[in-house]
Amino acid sequence: MTSIHSRRAPRRRFSAPRAGAPWPRSLLAGLLALGLAACGGGNDDDGRQPPAAFDFERAVQQLASASVPAAQIGLPTSGAQVVAVDAPAPVRGVQPPAAVQASVHIAAARAGDPAIHMALLLPKAWNGKVVMLGGGGYNGSIPNLHSYSAAPADRGPFPLLNQGYAVFASDSGHRANAAGSRDGSFGVNDAALENFSYAALKKVSDTANALLTGFYGRAPTQRYFIGGSTGGREALAVAQKWPADWDGVVAWYPAWNAASLDLQFGRISRAFAQPDAYPSLAQRKRLRLAALAQCDELDGLKDGIISHVAACNAAFDPTTAQYQGQPLRCASGGNEGDDCLSDAMIAALKVYDSPISFAAFATPQGSGETQYPGFNIWGSELGEEGSSPVQPVVNLLAMNTTPPASPAPLTAPYWAVFWDQWVRHFVTRDAGFDSLSLDPQAPGPWADRINALMRLQDVNSTDLGAFERKGGKLLMAHGSADVLVSTRATAQYYQRLQSTMGAETVRRFARYYEVPGYGHAASATFNASWDALGALDRWVTQGQAPSAEVITDTVGKPGRTRPLCDYPSWPRYKGQGDADRAESFACVTQ
Repeated sequence: MTSIHSRRAPRRRFSAPRAGAPWPRSLLAGLLALGLAACGGGNDDDGRQPPAAFDFERAVQQLASASVPAAQIGLPTSGAQVVAVDAPAPVRGVQPPAAVQASVHIAAARAGDPAIHMALLLPKAWNGKVVMLGGGGYNGSIPNLHSYSAAPADRGPFPLLNQGYAVFASDSGHRANAAGSRDGSFGVNDAALENFSYAALKKVSDTANALLTGFYGRAPTQRYFIGGSTGGREALAVAQKWPADWDGVVAWYPAWNAASLDLQFGRISRAFAQPDAYPSLAQRKRLRLAALAQCDELDGLKDGIISHVAACNAAFDPTTAQYQGQPLRCASGGNEGDDCLSDAMIAALKVYDSPISFAAFATPQGSGETQYPGFNIWGSELGEEGSSPVQPVVNLLAMNTTPPASPAPLTAPYWAVFWDQWVRHFVTRDAGFDSLSLDPQAPGPWADRINALMRLQDVNSTDLGAFERKGGKLLMAHGSADVLVSTRATAQYYQRLQSTMGAETVRRFARYYEVPGYGHAASATFNASWDALGALDRWVTQGQAPSAEVITDTVGKPGRTRPLCDYPSWPRYKGQGDADRAESFACVTQ
């Protein structure tokens, strides 16, 4: 029996049959026997390993000619087909465990609409469980199938394959251009917009379930979803919309009210586009250091991390703050250089820190959202000069290097590009429209279109009763120094969840943690690493609720740990013990 590598070298591709061609007989028989309705949650003992007669090489050969009829996909498509199979490539010189990766196209229901491109990674030694990974930004590419948001750093480059998980993900139904995750040009197509907003999640999930059930000869025992940012929104979406399909989800820094967030992006963009309002890299660093000087020790320890964020938000004011004995505000109020902030900068920063209200036009005809909160920007990383290996990513996801403009260059803040793309392609569908001319609080003739987008994009139901009754578990986590998706918004969602379902009920199936010092996906201060999947799986399969969870820094001070504190508590130093160890901190609320 030949291996995948030797059978296929040099990287031979397998063509799939034409759309609508039947499954290989052995795979179809497996599907009929097991039933596609068995999407997860099973607990039979033989569910942890493939059947003894499982022939991996034969299954790979059959997978290469597999298709999924439209009738097996829960939302309208023209069916799906495998277009290529391949062995996963090494990462950083490390060979992956034996597995096969399939490229799959899901054809649109209507001719001319874009297909969904997805990938499915199937290990030879399967643990019987599957993970769907969420995307980021406006999506448009298939995520890395080997890892996930804030994955444990000590698991190497294949934390999912090494544990035997089957994994899948998609581009959500469109291909990004050179702007990557900031490319919103697909928004002019209704089908692509619907897929991005929610529909691709069901189509991809059903397709993957059919293919992997056929491949292994049985359905998965547990199905999990993990994602951050847009992927965090997607994690909450599947729990809300298709609770029977999922056993557990992990939502990192979720952009759950996406259209509402876009409106806040517009307000912030317009503020920083004003004359002398956009701070330089050096001015942003000075702001961060001034906030640290005032707020760092509010948690009992000077460690470069602001843990008592609420106290800092209440106390710090850039108008009156000082750094190294000098006022942070420029004496003239103008932009005098890198050692101080102009009045226009301070005004824009206070816009960033404060909520937007769109109650005048957005409710009840929109999603029901009337606001989006401000951000924890005092002491957070807004982008600056630095030698950290993650500094370029931090800068990109924050304020970047040039002011907001329309059309926005890719050197503008991430949120400014996002707003510009949303206005020109989602709202007005006019590539020449000046996005900075649209007032997100008084959109005039565009109010109806924005309300329609809010109904489509804001994933804001807090009745997760069906998910909870099914036994589903939810983990949410968010860095308190995130300047791209507001931690305050995630806290609002969790508080609404408690209000809707009751705190005791929520405690039975959900946890929310805020991570001090952690920004959006990457941080030079505290770069989070946590085995969220392990915690989720233990809760689902063993009934072991998360307790005394610990999170590790991989960049700011590699190896230091902090406790993951249940919201609304935060970690305070006990006054003694190793300042780099989680056990030296207590979770407190004041």
